[in-house]
Amino acid sequence: MRVLVTGGAGYIGSHTVLKLLGQGYEVLVLDNYANSSPQALARVKILAQRGFDIREGDVCDAAFLNDVFADFRPDAVIHFAGLKAVGESNQEPLHYYKKNVSGSITLLECMQAHDCRQIVFSSSATVYGEAEYLPYDEAHPLQPTNPYGRTKLFVEEIIRDWAKSWPAASAVLLRYFNPVGADPSGLIGEDPRAIPNNLVPYIAQVAVGRLDHLNVFGDDYDTRDGTGERDYIHVEDLADAHLAAVRYAQDHKGCEAINIGTGHGTTVLELLAAFEEASGKKIAHQTVAKREGDVARSFASVSKAYDLLGWRAERDVADMCRSTWNWQSNNPFGYDG
Repeated sequence: MRVLVTGGAGYIGSHTVLKLLGQGYEVLVLDNYANSSPQALARVKILAQRGFDIREGDVCDAAFLNDVFADFRPDAVIHFAGLKAVGESNQEPLHYYKKNVSGSITLLECMQAHDCRQIVFSSSATVYGEAEYLPYDEAHPLQPTNPYGRTKLFVEEIIRDWAKSWPAASAVLLRYFNPVGADPSGLIGEDPRAIPNNLVPYIAQVAVGRLDHLNVFGDDYDTRDGTGERDYIHVEDLADAHLAAVRYAQDHKGCEAINIGTGHGTTVLELLAAFEEASGKKIAHQTVAKREGDVARSFASVSKAYDLLGWRAERDVADMCRSTWNWQSNNPFGYDG
C-alpha cells in the first residue's frame, strides 16, 4: 500500500513514517521544511534500514501536488502539513488560514482528481475550546478559542463535507491531546525551531542548559497541586494510532473524528518531577501569573479510539520523560548538533 505523508519530516510525521516503513508500507514524504529538518528523514532511513521517496514542496502548490500524485499514485494520505503555534496564529491569522485551510483544500482536490480516497488528518484537541465537561469526548461542542484551533476545525468540516459528497471516500480526523516523547533510539525527536511553546521540550532545554529556568504559569488551579493538568500522549503511541487509522480507512467509508490521548491528566509539577527522575537533573523553575486562556484541566475520553481502531496508549509519563531526555541529551541542539 502506498501512503503519501504531508509534513512527514516534522516531529509527529517522522515518527509515523518510521512506523509505516516498519510495517512494510511504501511511503512518499512531502515537506517544505518550514518547521522541520531534512536530517530527521535521513535518520528515519537509518533506523528503518530502507529508503523512501521525498519531495520538497508545499501543499498549497497545486501543480506540484498533481505531479506528486501522478508519479506516486498514493492509496492513502496522512496529512500533517500545517502551521501549529497558537500565539503566532493570533498575530498572523491570514497566514494560518492560507497554509492550513487552503493547503488542505488543494490536497483534497488532488486526491479526488487522482482517485485517492483515504485520508487521515492531523487535527487537535484545540477544536474543543473551553471544557463544558470532562473528559472531552468527540460529542463535546467545538468552540476553539484561537485561529490555529479554528483552522483545524474548518479543515475537519471541509473533509467531512468532502467525504459526504464522495461515497467512495474515507476520512479519519485524529484529535491529538499533548504529544511528547521520542523514539527510543534517541535519533529522532521534537526539535522546536524557536523557544518551545510546549512544556516538555521547554523542560528538556532547561535540563541541557539551553534555557535558564521554567516558568510555571499559576499554582492555584483546582487540581491536585494547583498547577494545570493535561493529557500527555507518547509520540510513539500517536504514530501507532495513525497506522490503526490507515487500516480503519481501508475498510470503512465516511468520516470519523477520534480523540488520541491517554484518558488521564498529569499536572505541571508531576511532569516536572517525572522529568527530574528520568534525567537526574534538578530543573530550575519559578511560579508566575496564569496565562490568559489556560484552563485548569484537560483530558480525553478515549473509548472511541479503542472501539473503532482497536488502539489504546501503551506508554506512561515516565516513558515519555525518559525518551525525551535520551533524545535531548544526545542532541542538545536538536538536528543542528
